[in-house]
Amino acid sequence: MILLSKRDPFTGKAHSMVLDISSAQLDEAYSKNGRCIQDIAPHLTPDEREFILTGIVSKTWDSIFAEDNK
Repeated sequence: MILLSKRDPFTGKAHSMVLDISSAQLDEAYSKNGRCIQDIAPHLTPDEREFILTGIVSKTWDSIFAEDNK
């Protein structure tokens, strides 16, 4: 388990998540030669994988695409 903190690039707010991922898996996710995050950590939710890669949380996506849901 790793506590990962990142800043959401859309809102600028800092967020943290406790993720069931090893430091080796995290290193591979950030490596240019690594596998896709879905292959590295298929047990994580899509929201958790998105947070690892971009720092964007689901609340941000929901607000960005709120118009699409009307």
